[in-house]
Amino acid sequence: MKKLVVKPFTDDNVPALWKLLYGEEEPEWKKWDAPYFRHEHIPYKVFKETSGNWVGREDRHGLFVDGMLIGFVSYYWESEATRWLEVGIIIFDPTYWSGGFGSSAMNEWIDYVFRLKPEIERVGFTTWSGNNRMMGVGEKLGMKLEGRMRKCRYYDGVYYDSVRYGVLREEWEVLRGGEDSSETPASE
Repeated sequence: MKKLVVKPFTDDNVPALWKLLYGEEEPEWKKWDAPYFRHEHIPYKVFKETSGNWVGREDRHGLFVDGMLIGFVSYYWESEATRWLEVGIIIFDPTYWSGGFGSSAMNEWIDYVFRLKPEIERVGFTTWSGNNRMMGVGEKLGMKLEGRMRKCRYYDGVYYDSVRYGVLREEWEVLRGGEDSSETPASE
């Protein structure tokens, strides 16, 4: 298997990132990443001017295979006041779907988030019941199905569930064999 590297974006990554996000009218990845929300096109000039939203940030890192950008991982606060943090992932190219890259990236990213934010006790993500691969990532990593809001996502003539997965810090440490969460990740 090719080696996946998770690392912060640099200015050099901006053109490739824009192309993957906005270069196609209806990208294949968007059919799986909350397709019930409209994908707003951002012109390259505007994206480049606001590239600080991506470059050098601790909450968004690129996924690279053989130096090529294939996706990104992120975290965001659902509620910073209550320390409720969620993570996400997008792998743009279908060539890298169902090959273990998503699970590997999320495994590394969750480790990173728990190290970066020692005050949080849980990391989670939300997907929809039409995205079996993302639900599979949660299950493969040992996350718990914490909630299911039934038939609240309407897409392409069908109602889908909103599905939420999560893992507590102590569960994650057990799942990882009690690894010291203060170590530096291998891909940095």
